[in-house]
Amino acid sequence: MGTEDRTYHSLLARHEAMRLRQQLLSPGNDPRTGRPPAAETYDTAADRQIIMRDLDLVAPLDELITDLYRALFTRHPSLRSLFPATMAFQQEHLARAFWYLIEHLDHPEEITATFTRLGRDHRKLGVRPAQYAAFRDALCEALRVRAGEYWSPELEQAWTRMLQLGITAMVRGAESALHEPPCWRATVTGHRMCGPDLAVLRLLPHETFRYRAGQYTSLESARLPHTWRPYYLADGPGPDGEIEVHVRCTGPGGVSEMLVHRTAPGDEVRLGPPKGDLTLGAEPPESLRLVAWDTGWAAMKALLQELEGQVRRSPAHRARQVRLFLGADSLSGLHDTEYLAGLEQRHSWLTVVPAAGGAPGEGAYDQLVLAVTRSTPLTEGRTLVAGPPDMVRTVTAGLVHAGHSADRIVHDPLPIGPPVLPRFTEGHGPAGTFMPPGRQVPA
Repeated sequence: MGTEDRTYHSLLARHEAMRLRQQLLSPGNDPRTGRPPAAETYDTAADRQIIMRDLDLVAPLDELITDLYRALFTRHPSLRSLFPATMAFQQEHLARAFWYLIEHLDHPEEITATFTRLGRDHRKLGVRPAQYAAFRDALCEALRVRAGEYWSPELEQAWTRMLQLGITAMVRGAESALHEPPCWRATVTGHRMCGPDLAVLRLLPHETFRYRAGQYTSLESARLPHTWRPYYLADGPGPDGEIEVHVRCTGPGGVSEMLVHRTAPGDEVRLGPPKGDLTLGAEPPESLRLVAWDTGWAAMKALLQELEGQVRRSPAHRARQVRLFLGADSLSGLHDTEYLAGLEQRHSWLTVVPAAGGAPGEGAYDQLVLAVTRSTPLTEGRTLVAGPPDMVRTVTAGLVHAGHSADRIVHDPLPIGPPVLPRFTEGHGPAGTFMPPGRQVPA
């Protein structure tokens, strides 16, 4: 038995002992989990109030997380191999997860849905259920370190109950995905540069990889183990099984640099499970706006391919009018333009509207927002948005500000952060009402 397996079984035995101890101390608890038998017995709103009240005792979160990982790796050194060499992104990711839990603790059903998906995705990292108990113990130690003399059982229990809510959902999500691989190995069959820092990759998974047009996957380069980044799939599922991703290099030393500058045909990558809700569905013909920035175009390319198939199969779909708004820092930064031009020439139902980044004094996405909000009546149809989180927030806020119904704007979940209105809207709310500069509207 290897070191990692021995460590895991040791953790498993310790987790079982803790569960039995909890059962003995609290006879009313569920004998399988050691936790209260029904979710409604957990007063999430009360715990959120405790956590928020005493947040300054353990803040800043980045230092709490540093102490957490220090405790985790000190107690269980073998777990370090599950994480990337550089922990900065991992710590930022955990900070966002903690903020999400805190902000949504009075809506536990949302936490359950989000962390169920997260648990399915974390299978690719090799995380096992007993290792979550080690993580929880490390959090308790970090809370004691940060709070010092102000530590209290009430504070620790509020944090651990909140964490357990997410962990329980993650374990269920992982268990529900046992019918599929934790990840898929794939061979790079094509690598085409579309500029100095952007590449289009063709990948052939070694096993069947099922997904829907508009979804995304996480990629890991063999040259950078345990480090994953999300990328949209740029075409619908095809008979040959190949998939396409568009990758822009965003800086040195990361996954994007490995994929753009250090990857060639014949190399191997790994794919996480497909995710995302940016799909067309089976709604009747209507006007449709597709809004993308830079490599967000990949998602729209897949959706347009699906639309082409719908038009071929059903004459009713020919009544649909589709406008594609495609933005980049500069018009010369747009890629796949030949494909786009051919697509627009073949289909009268498609209009392509390019938009460059903002001029000096403007926000980066202001011109894109202006183009979208001046299009067909915003009371009609749906709008699908793909791109960097700040772009999605800005476009969404601008659309809602202009009168578009928020429930008809579709985008994938975003990291926690406020939607910010484009600068040209400051001082004017919907329907001409006054809005103080800098005020934000809900997305």
